Amino acid sequence: METIDRRPVEQLRCDLLVAGGGAAGVAAAATAARSGLNVVVLERYGFCGGAAVAGLSGTVCGLYLSRPGATGAPEQVVHGFAAEFVDALASRGGVTDPVRYGDTWTRVHDPIAWRETADALLAQAGVQVVFHATVIAVHLEGGERIAGVRAYTKAGLLDVFAGMVIDATGDADVIEMAGLGTTIGQDGRVQNPTMIFRMQGVDVARFMRRYGPDTILGPEIESLIAREQGAGADLPRRKVFLFPTPREGQLLCNATRIIGGDGRELVAVRWRDLSEAEARGRAQARAYAEFFRAHLEGCENAWLVDTGVQVGVRQTRQIAGVATLANTDVTTARKRADGVARSPWPIELHSGDRPRLVWSHDDFYEVPYGCFVPIRGESVLVAGRCLSAEHEAMASARVTGPCFAYGQAVGLAAAVSLREGIAPRAIDAGTLRDQLNRLGAGLD
Repeated sequence: METIDRRPVEQLRCDLLVAGGGAAGVAAAATAARSGLNVVVLERYGFCGGAAVAGLSGTVCGLYLSRPGATGAPEQVVHGFAAEFVDALASRGGVTDPVRYGDTWTRVHDPIAWRETADALLAQAGVQVVFHATVIAVHLEGGERIAGVRAYTKAGLLDVFAGMVIDATGDADVIEMAGLGTTIGQDGRVQNPTMIFRMQGVDVARFMRRYGPDTILGPEIESLIAREQGAGADLPRRKVFLFPTPREGQLLCNATRIIGGDGRELVAVRWRDLSEAEARGRAQARAYAEFFRAHLEGCENAWLVDTGVQVGVRQTRQIAGVATLANTDVTTARKRADGVARSPWPIELHSGDRPRLVWSHDDFYEVPYGCFVPIRGESVLVAGRCLSAEHEAMASARVTGPCFAYGQAVGLAAAVSLREGIAPRAIDAGTLRDQLNRLGAGLD
């Protein structure tokens, strides 16, 4: 038997390759290109957006301080590229004003507007985006220098060689392929995946009058879910989040808790687990949609209009970085001279029938540059949820708003490294912070 692909292997060369077009990847690519680099993005779908769009997470979280009861006006503390992207969404009518989420606020976006905004910003920056391209191997020099990647496309294999690579896959795929060291969750246990879905035909005004402005529904609904689950319904999560969207008559529903048939938390970088999660997630989305129709005021005539293109993934691999974001860094709202991004988001652990939220009111923590620099490996950085972080810290740091900030910081670091001929780990984080402030990051 012969295993063969006779199609020719194409090649691209660039200054910077960004693997993954989610929030962090888009921010990194645009920032680096604006700094004068020739940038290529490889994206496995036909659009950018990652978990925010393909996973339909649907919200830009982590922009605003939290306060008990979300009193007063929202105070934004994450700026720079994150603010630019949200403003661009708003110009397309593609994002809500801040809506309440427990003790803070979030912005709910339209996935089509997200895709179009990313397309426009990347095109304006001169970034070359290769859609429907999946990274399948890494080109290594000397055992640890990543010189590029090999990707699968419908035309055949594509080799992309670059002066530097940013792993923005969310799953640390490039780092894992290179054998540079990753971990999964806490002793292998991860936050469960979810299948987020949208319901159309909702009387949103009546829904809001009945249940109030908080998108986290309260004890009354938890009790109803528990009752129906006890009667045999597939409703394993009791605390649910329902968000009005920019589209009339629509709710974004973050409600499911997907676990394996054997009771395990499913790890979405294992093909058996991911396949099981997709099918279970769709069935569970249908069950919750029927529950909402039957029990929630304003949802009587609503219908399930779509689910995520893929199951929503909260956690898979983390890198081992030069620095690690500790759980206590989050809970004590630690500030640091090498901080290149902010996050005011709570620790949001999804496990069991009720997500656990740990707030740091009226404060934020800073994420050090070293969290994006692998201990091993040359000419490579990471951006996004695969940063070096402890389990609970990652449950705060993974959300979209800070991921935009990570991408901006890492994209700028790549430009500094290539322009000045210094290794990423040799970059002075304080100087990088100053340069980010000049780009509007507002870190000081």
